[in-house]
Amino acid sequence: MFIKIQNLLQCLLKSRVTLLFCLLLLPLLLLPIGNVWAAQGLTAFTMTPTADGGETYSVTIQILALMTVLSLLPAALIMTTSFTRIIIVLSILRQALGTSQTPSNQILLGLALFLTFFIMAPVFTKAYDAGVKPYLDDQMSSEVAFKEASEPFYEFMLNQTREKDLIMFADIGGYGELDPGEKVPFSLLLPAFVTSELKTAFQIGFLIFIPFLIIDIVVASILMSMGMMMLSPMMISLPFKLMLFVLIDGWSLIMGTMASSFYV
Repeated sequence: MFIKIQNLLQCLLKSRVTLLFCLLLLPLLLLPIGNVWAAQGLTAFTMTPTADGGETYSVTIQILALMTVLSLLPAALIMTTSFTRIIIVLSILRQALGTSQTPSNQILLGLALFLTFFIMAPVFTKAYDAGVKPYLDDQMSSEVAFKEASEPFYEFMLNQTREKDLIMFADIGGYGELDPGEKVPFSLLLPAFVTSELKTAFQIGFLIFIPFLIIDIVVASILMSMGMMMLSPMMISLPFKLMLFVLIDGWSLIMGTMASSFYV
């Protein structure tokens, strides 16, 4: 089992597969062997006797490298999955409703995280069946396993990326003109994917914002015509916006739209 861990770390350093894909696949590799670690124990420190009868301690390279990789896992989750689009849309929705603290940041993050797991579940399953499971069964080398397991993530990101963004970053990076059958390098796909996700999130947020903005304008106009200058329009329009959102079953519409907006 420790040989597998060493092969995993060597792959992270030497493999041609992108490091962020390795970060995404690392939890899938670690989950099936968690019980083995608990049973056998993983040596985190080594003790070396000194000449004067004392002892020195050092952290093993495997543990240090593993913890370093895990510390980068949140960034990989945010930048290479559907999380970015979802959290931006939910934040714009809260701003449109005029409820600055409701739902709270923790609730929005939880909703975005679990909806991301729901959307990415087919991708995780394909990655596990294609690369992780054969690697754990000693049917595939570490480099080949990472290459096979990264393909579902690559396809998912490519399906969400606009061709215009790919061309823009290809020109900036000096990649030249991309051929239709040529595989896009991950160093080019990642910034294009993030840019496309931001653009799509703000487009969806704009469409969500318009109905609530109309309610604010109507309420403000009525208050101005009545000469009620000192009364805040936001305080009057908030109940109407909440009523509209509840009557149209807004949360179901938002979650369903976000889930169906991705092509897995």
